[in-house]
Amino acid sequence: MKLSIIINNDTEQNFSKEYADIINKVIAVSLDQEKCPYEIEVSVTITNNEEIRKINREHRDMDKPTDVLSFPLIDFTKPSEFDDIDEDNDEWFDLDTGELMLGDIIISLERAYEQAKEYGHSIEREIGFLTAHSMLHLMGYDHIINEEEQVMNAKQQQILNEVGLKR
Repeated sequence: MKLSIIINNDTEQNFSKEYADIINKVIAVSLDQEKCPYEIEVSVTITNNEEIRKINREHRDMDKPTDVLSFPLIDFTKPSEFDDIDEDNDEWFDLDTGELMLGDIIISLERAYEQAKEYGHSIEREIGFLTAHSMLHLMGYDHIINEEEQVMNAKQQQILNEVGLKR
């Protein structure tokens, strides 16, 4: 499967190649796990608490920083129901590459460092977790009700285990 993963570091913090590799691996494993049949494009922006707070306020009316935001381009009827995708929908496919554009992920690197320390695990695991969580959102999963949250948590754990990011 061809993947175009565009990672933009909008912070002054060091964002190592190792972190980018983790994001790439987690995205690839997420898509494999969900049996995505398409070539995919995903945009990942690395930012800080202040910038993610602004985006959170603008898009969710929540004036506080968060760890990750997901902006899916596809409204799946059921999570990962790739069979329902309209291949003629110009809004979902990059006209130049033919790739399915799943959406955008925004990660606060500052918050990821804070949470890694708070939860007692590595920054690599936290970046992996935030990426897996966001990828599942891009593929239509949510965690509003308890049953959905259990499914999403199990899928996140499977992804992290496969990538080797255990607690």
